Amino acid sequence: MTFPIWINLGFIKLHPHMIFEALAYFIGFRVYLHTRSKDKIPAEQGLWVIVGAILGAAIGSKVLYWLEDPMKSLENWHSYTYLMEGKTIIGGLLGGLIGVEWIKKRVGITRSTGDDMALPIILGMAIGRIGCFMTGLDDHTYGTPTSWLTGVDFGDGIPRHPTQLYEIAFLLLLGGSLLRWKHRMNMRAILTPPTSKTIPDGALFQLFMTGYLSFRFVIDFIKPTPHPFLGLNNIQLACLVGLIYYMVLLSKWIAKSPNTHKEEYNNVN
Repeated sequence: MTFPIWINLGFIKLHPHMIFEALAYFIGFRVYLHTRSKDKIPAEQGLWVIVGAILGAAIGSKVLYWLEDPMKSLENWHSYTYLMEGKTIIGGLLGGLIGVEWIKKRVGITRSTGDDMALPIILGMAIGRIGCFMTGLDDHTYGTPTSWLTGVDFGDGIPRHPTQLYEIAFLLLLGGSLLRWKHRMNMRAILTPPTSKTIPDGALFQLFMTGYLSFRFVIDFIKPTPHPFLGLNNIQLACLVGLIYYMVLLSKWIAKSPNTHKEEYNNVN
């Protein structure tokens, strides 16, 4: 197998990263429009949320990339090429979160909007990682050298962890698990509404972020990137901050007992 694996259309060859990144955005956005809860947020406010997510993700992905090697970034602060060439998914997710929350305060949205985005983001990231894998060494998303059977030679004669494929598998497992959990919780609420636990707004997105941040924290130990922060890299530090934030949010509803929900139900009725 030769990397990059170009997309040959006969009359033109297209770079895989460009193709699958475009597909990730397009398909993810279409899935979001199709599956979003249209009764919760008006269309105009929904578009503002998307704008906040895009702007925040663009800024966050760059800032976290510059922290990968702080000294190198300082040395190249005047180089437009260096500053613009890299980006990170974790930075995009956390930056997008900040952008969305800022926009929500500006336009007066008080309820959670993340649940509608969780599955489209998972699908989009899985599609994008296909392009990362097909790009090979140039993408800098591969893992460290390994003797495992999963090792892939990306063109330099050294078998490496195909961390892109590991991530695709994890995302598909995470997405399937969240869908199954959501279905079970919804069915339980329908069958036994007075005593069953319901899904709080934002819970699906919180579980997605907790799962993905945990995965990235672990998988980055086999990434050949600088680990200057007490043995951790920039991604892992960001993951820890994000995990603390989401564990606090999750703790507010996971510990609720059926009796608590029963009291809330009786008070409403």
